[in-house]
Amino acid sequence: MTYGSSVMVGPSMTDDERTIAGRNLKIGFVALVSASGGLTALQAGGGITIIAAGLIGGLALGSALLWFLVQWWQSLFLELVNHT
Repeated sequence: MTYGSSVMVGPSMTDDERTIAGRNLKIGFVALVSASGGLTALQAGGGITIIAAGLIGGLALGSALLWFLVQWWQSLFLELVNHT
């Protein structure tokens, strides 16, 4: 076994797999924020309508946060690409 040799390998994911993984990550992120709102309402002792409102509010907040993060990431990536 030789150490320090540089062997180039291809990407571990295809473009389709990367797209699916990105979509699943976004869905999971929004679901996590939504569940957090619902669980917070449950912990506070709210009824079913308050818990539903927490879930829906979390869904809206998670979607808005995801939109912001995607926009920020794209602008940062474009800035890095254009800077080099």
